[in-house]
Parts: sequence; structure tokens; C-alpha cells
Amino acid sequence: MSIQKMKKLRLVAIRSKKEELLRELIRLGCVEFSEQDTAGNEQAVRESSQLMSLKSQRTALVGAVNTLGKYAPVKSSLLAPTPEFDGEVLLDDSDIEAAMQVTATIEGSEDRIRRANAEDSRQRGIIESLAPWMKLDLPLEQDGTERTIILKGTFPVRQSLDAVANALRQVSEEAELFPVSDDKTAHYALIVCMKEDAAAMQETLRTFGFAAAAVTGMIGTAKECTAAAEAAIKALAAEKEEATKAIVAQAGQRDALKLAADKLQAKIAMAEAEETMLGTEKTVVMEGWMPADKEEELGKLFDAYDCAWEAEEPAEEEYPNVPVKLVNNKFTNALNMVTNMYSLPAYGTVDPNPLMAPFFILFFGLMMADIGYGIIMIIAAVVALKKMKPREGNLAFAQLLLYGGISTTLCGVLTGGLFSDIPKQVYDIVNPNGNWQGLWNLFSPETDSTLVLYGSMVLGVLHLNTGLAVNFSQKLKRGEVASAVFEELSLWIMLVGGLVWGSTMLFSGVSPVVGKVGLGILAVGTAMLLFGSGREEKGFGKITAAFGCIYNTATGWFGDILSYSRIMALMLAGGVVGKVFNTVAVMPAKNAGGFNVVTFIVFVLIFTIGHVLNFALNLLGCYVHDLRLQCLEFFGKFYQDGGKAFKPLKFEGDYVRAKEN
Repeated sequence: MSIQKMKKLRLVAIRSKKEELLRELIRLGCVEFSEQDTAGNEQAVRESSQLMSLKSQRTALVGAVNTLGKYAPVKSSLLAPTPEFDGEVLLDDSDIEAAMQVTATIEGSEDRIRRANAEDSRQRGIIESLAPWMKLDLPLEQDGTERTIILKGTFPVRQSLDAVANALRQVSEEAELFPVSDDKTAHYALIVCMKEDAAAMQETLRTFGFAAAAVTGMIGTAKECTAAAEAAIKALAAEKEEATKAIVAQAGQRDALKLAADKLQAKIAMAEAEETMLGTEKTVVMEGWMPADKEEELGKLFDAYDCAWEAEEPAEEEYPNVPVKLVNNKFTNALNMVTNMYSLPAYGTVDPNPLMAPFFILFFGLMMADIGYGIIMIIAAVVALKKMKPREGNLAFAQLLLYGGISTTLCGVLTGGLFSDIPKQVYDIVNPNGNWQGLWNLFSPETDSTLVLYGSMVLGVLHLNTGLAVNFSQKLKRGEVASAVFEELSLWIMLVGGLVWGSTMLFSGVSPVVGKVGLGILAVGTAMLLFGSGREEKGFGKITAAFGCIYNTATGWFGDILSYSRIMALMLAGGVVGKVFNTVAVMPAKNAGGFNVVTFIVFVLIFTIGHVLNFALNLLGCYVHDLRLQCLEFFGKFYQDGGKAFKPLKFEGDYVRAKEN
């Protein structure tokens, strides 16, 4: 597959047909609008739209949907597909006003609930603050008589009220302190004194940590105020129940609100496109990008709307601004999620997905390498594809899960792993005198770990050289012949020389002459590499470049190839951990001399929990390490990132989606 060729689009449309044209373009979903510069075009002004108003309306609709989800939740199937509608329905905004009226009703009811909750909290706070004063029969608003003043407040719990009372009497014989109640933090008390002694009294009270009670503004005794607060709470509860019922009554409008919200999303997309345009009194000017293979189809549309338009190939200096769209088939599309996590390729370079797909899927399968885990992945992927009918990112994930599951199953057949070694473990219990060695395997990560390690590194060499081959071909296309010869070709010559020379050590019958030939080829490749590294340097720079080249090439390739040992490590780790869980699971049955009801239940529990954990850890670990091999080792040989995604004007909803043509 490849990167979709793009063309730059310039379009002048009649103003009266602008909205209708935008509706057709959002149906097609293949034109990305770009911002235009007003410099040098004084007669044209930037188009305005109702973008902020539309966004505000949609926010309200989404809020209403969320409110219904809170007060009238509905169960939805995890694998339920997203509802689909055709373009006529999605662009029909006649029902948006009715949806906004329902939204206003829901918002009003929710506002009543919020205000009632706030008042409920206030009344409960009043009850809590009055609890220490319930024994006081004096009205709370009573703060004295014609000659006296009454102070209500608290003292720290460590303070002795007798000491306070004695201190007050020393100020005035008429002063009295009346204890009301106590709790873990304070003493609650009432102080009565003459008005002329009030200032001196308050000064004395301050020395004992006195704090005035927060009961100002209340009428009646503490019991009467508490009863009033409790009555208010009951009334608020009734009001909240009524408002909740009003919200629940609108639950039947949930789907209509979701559809209206996504219709507004389409209008928002068109409004955003409008704001990139320039306009005159009679016309609007649009600029953007479109796939080259859509030129004929779009041309017919533009001609039907009497538009003046042109499409041209982007100049090379415009490549950084050209949006990138990857053209994939069902196999390579699965790797889109990997590419998107890293970075899209720059326009005019290579689509990595077709190159990466076979390696990624093979490496993942080798790391997991278990028939049972692979079958689970296949079943999960098939169910998701059939039930959810996913698209774009979700589709890529389901496809990758499917292909990874197939690879895992096949590699599990090669290694003889079915939930590690559970067939043999169960067989040994059922038939303790048997001599079955387990499922057939071509190699075992436990007994053939050295072979698996070497095999992993060989795959690494193939993987890395594939990246070099891509870079080599790209350099030749760009006319960088010298760079291709001295950087990539020299490494291949060194590799061939090393293999020829190494054959004399691996195979006893090989003539020593072959080894000398291999050393000669290796020397030629090394000379080419050193010459290429310093060919643009002068003087002493050639020497430093040569040393840098030797160091970077040796350490870089050694480290890169060694990284592929993680394939063997993860294959071994997953199998060993699974084997440990299997051993623990069958241990009660072994001790009991066979399976019975209890040992079978214990076996199923430990087996299930253990393999769920092992499967989850392996699924994540294998994906991450496989991703690392692609993004760091493989991409580092040829990949040029920095592309920006192609984002055409199209329908993108959160709740529904457009039917595919």
C-alpha cells in the first residue's frame, strides 16, 4: 500500500449555493479545508459563522444526555453497534429546535435539584450547629434585656467552666455563667451580665478562648429552629423528587437528543470550514486538499454548482503542509493504530504499514506463542467485528487482535503450548503411569532457549535489513546514489563477508580459501563504509569521522540486534509463568490422588485466575515490546515521520454515525 496522493484545491463558489455545497462535501467526506491568507486580497473578507452558538447548543444537548444517564440510566450492550443513519437524516436540522426545548426542560429540572441540594446542605448545617443548644429554652434571637446582655458561645474542652465563672464574678458580682452542653471539642455556655460590664466581660472571656456561637439570625428556640429546618428538608426532598420525575419523564427523548447533538456536530464542522473561507458580496473562495483519485467525482459536483475550481499537484516545498492519508487493505489497516501512536509518515515518503505488518504480527505471535491465548484473541476479535461493526481506530484494533491471535495460535502449535503445559499436567493426574510428553512441538522455549535466542536475532537481522533496503531504494529515487552506496550497500557487503568468513568456523568442511575470500569482502565493505563516513570531511575531520563511524556502527548494530532477544525472553517468560500457575492448580489433585469435586473446583479457580493474569500481562507486554522493535529499531533505519493526518470535512458523531455508501 502507499500514501494517498493529494492535490491542492482552489474553489470559487456562488454565495447563495455555499451551504448546499458544504452539505454535499460533508456527505462525500474527502475535502480538507485550510486557512487562507487575506494578504494581497483586500476585497475578500473572512467568512463568519454561528460557530460559538452551535457549540453552545451542542454542549447543552450533551449535558442533557449525561443528565438523563445520571437520573434515568439505561443498560447498553458492550458490543452493541453504533446506530447508523443516512446523510439525509443527519443533515436534517428540523428537529433540533424540539430537542433544545427538551434540553431546556431537563436543565431547568436539574437546576431545581442543584438549588434544592444546596439548600438541603444549608439546613442540615443549621441542624448540626443547633444540636449543642437543644437544652436551651431561651429563644436564640434573645440577646438581653433593658439592663442585661446575653452572650452565647463556646470554650475549649480543656478549659474549666468553674474557673471561668470565678473570673467573671471578679469582674461583676451580677455576672452568671450557665453551662448548656459539652462535646469532645468544646463547652457550650450562656453568660449573662450587666450592659455596663459587657466590655470588661468580653475581655475576660477572650482570655479563656471564648468564641461566640454562630446562631445569629435565627428566630425561636433551638428546638423550634431545628424542627423548622427538618420540615424544610422534607419539603426540599419532595421538590427534588418532583424534579427528578420530570427528568425521568424525558428519558424517551434520549435517542432524539443524541441524534440532535451529532447533527449539531455536523453543523459545527461546516461552520469551522466556513471560517477558513474568504468571501465577497457574491462569492466565496475556498482552499484545501483532496485525494487525487477523487478529482473526477468532485469535479462533477463543482460543475453542477457552477463553481470555478482548479486542482494541482503540490510542489515539493509544500510537502510539509500536505495532509497524509494512508491507503490500506484489510491486512495493513490493522497496523494503523501502531503508526498513529508513533507518527504519520511525511508526505512523499514511504507508508510503513505494508513493511511492518508481517514482522509485527510474526513477532507478536512468537512472544505470546500459546494456542489457548491465540484462540481467545481470535474469538474476541471475531465477535467484536461481527457485533460492533467497528470503523477506523476500533476496526484497526480488532483486526490487529485477530491477526495477532492467528499468529499466536500458529506459533503455539510450533512450541506445543496450550495454556502453557496444562494438557500434560492434567494427563499426569488422570493417568499417573503414562509416559506422554505433551503436545508436539518443533522447538521449546524452555529446552531450546539457545536456538530460540539465535532465531530471534536472525529475525532481527532480516527486520533491520528490510528497513535498510527501503532506505536504499528511497535514496536512489532521490538521486542520493553516493549515500546509498557508502551507507547501506557497504553494510550489506560487510554482512556478506562476515557470513562467508563465519562459515569456516561453523562448518568443518569449508576450505580456508573461502574464509580468506570472506575476510576480503569484509575488508572491502569496511573500507567503503569508512570512506563514505568521511568523504565530506577535511583534514583531521576524516579521522574523527572514521572512528565515530566504527563506534556507532558496531555498537548500534550490536545493540539493535540484541534487542530482538526480547522475543525469546517474552516467549519463555509467558510459558514459565503459565506453567507455574498450572502446577499450583493441579497440586491439590495430585496430593488427593486424582480429581474430585473439591480439587476440581480449586483447579478451575487457580487455573482461571492465573491464566487471566498471565494473558493480560502478556497481551500488554508483547504489544509494547513489539511496538518498541518497530518504532526504535525498524523505523530508525528508514522512517521519516512528521506527517499530519488528513482531516476532511465529514460527519463525525459521538453517538451515531453515517451509513457507508
